[in-house]
Amino acid sequence: MLTITGALVVDGSGTPGYHADVAVDDGRIVAIGNDLPGADRTIAADGLVLSPGFIDMHSHSDLQILVNPDHTAKVSQGVTLEVLGQDGLSFAPIDDPTRAVVRRQIAGWNGEPDDFDFSWSTVAGYLGRLDQGIACNAAYLVPQGTLRMMVVGTSNRPATEAELARMKELLAAGLRDGAVGMSSGLTYTPGMFATTGELVELCEVVASYGGYYAPHQRSYGRGALEAYAEMVEVARRSDCPLHLTHAVMNFAPNAGRGADLVAMIDAALDSGVDVTTDTYPYLPGATTLSAVLPSWTAEGGPDALLARLRDPAAREKITYELEQVGTDGCHGCVVEWDTIEIGGVRNPALSSAVGSTVAALAARTGKPAADVFYEILLADDLATSILQHVGHEENVRTIMRHRSHTGGSDGILVGGKPHPRSWGTFPRYLARYVRELGVLDLADCVHHLTGRPARRLRLTDRGLVRPGYAADLVLFDPDTVRDAATFPEPRQPAEGIPYVFVNGVPVIDDGRRTDALPGRAVRRTS
Repeated sequence: MLTITGALVVDGSGTPGYHADVAVDDGRIVAIGNDLPGADRTIAADGLVLSPGFIDMHSHSDLQILVNPDHTAKVSQGVTLEVLGQDGLSFAPIDDPTRAVVRRQIAGWNGEPDDFDFSWSTVAGYLGRLDQGIACNAAYLVPQGTLRMMVVGTSNRPATEAELARMKELLAAGLRDGAVGMSSGLTYTPGMFATTGELVELCEVVASYGGYYAPHQRSYGRGALEAYAEMVEVARRSDCPLHLTHAVMNFAPNAGRGADLVAMIDAALDSGVDVTTDTYPYLPGATTLSAVLPSWTAEGGPDALLARLRDPAAREKITYELEQVGTDGCHGCVVEWDTIEIGGVRNPALSSAVGSTVAALAARTGKPAADVFYEILLADDLATSILQHVGHEENVRTIMRHRSHTGGSDGILVGGKPHPRSWGTFPRYLARYVRELGVLDLADCVHHLTGRPARRLRLTDRGLVRPGYAADLVLFDPDTVRDAATFPEPRQPAEGIPYVFVNGVPVIDDGRRTDALPGRAVRRTS
């Protein structure tokens, strides 16, 4: 038995903290009180806050959690559960031809690990691999884009009745296997080719299994509010709970418009639609460099896209759309090359580009920015990841305060200079937005990061410090906790988080990463 004494217990419910001792045994919280009986180990936690482990509602660790199961990036910041399978593209369910395309398409998110064992094809198989030993717990969303690629392919056309029926069968099987819902990537091929009606029918299946829908919608720029409205309509028509992932209002047209999004969500909630959101506490976003392209370029898959990038006539058309019209890949906005920073490359010959914007690379080489853009995409086989500096602080704070809000890192762990949110999201909430700015108070912030996301996931034994709950716990110093990860040095563990427990086992112990891998797959419950 372990007893933690003297901590300020902030229990994840949103209510003010209280001082108490907490006893843990066999992976569960067994008692909360004062002067609890002796234990095999006692941690004196005076001056520290004890909270539930943080839940990362939007993570891209799908392969990295298996390749590097110590997962220091997440557990060092107090994450004890993350939700994988995001943005409509992941690795279960899947067949061999689809896997080959998906691996190339999202190498910028997951890397391209050598000699990796892709022996699963179903959600059950993937979750079983997670159960073999990971640092933190993980839940999974069935990716709608992968379903469409398996059944329809990469063509821009409506699914036939038979194809939609097959996608629904695959989705239902994944939900029966334990997936917590479905994700979409509606600015990524081929998920973007789904009609609203197709999404409604898929979401009806999700709702019937008690899951939720987590869309990366069709725009976060010029058409953001219209795109959010479409997702609310999908939820309304399908009666499916909706979780708006990385709920931002980015790019110049949306400066100061966070309140418009909040008003839309309030109206939806008041009318009976079940809506939640997640955000990361940073201004830049992150994606792949190829995502900036207009969607028509990706029809037919990666090889067809690369062929178009080599064709002078196609390049001229693409450049005109990027620089004069605005592409759906750039969320309806004209590309600003000085906002696109290279975050990671697979081709080592391109490593000198990491950390520079496309505009800076163009100035360095004397070439047009669009030509530099094409050269990188071709030389890196579309695997380049980027940071996109298009956010607005006022919007970040407005959305963060909302009653629907939870935390999600949207963290990409690969690349020379990944976004620091992969290592710093949760301590940044506590340091910058609680202690320094007072945007949230401590109990409310912890609720956003623990109890509220657990409720969205329908977990009845996680997200709170309560007897009988799983001992996913974090001890942090409210005066010193902070994100040490920066844009120049993004792979820096958090400070002020000396202890993290996953299923009662210490993964961070007195500030040091242990070798424990107590995490497992968390499956949907009815």
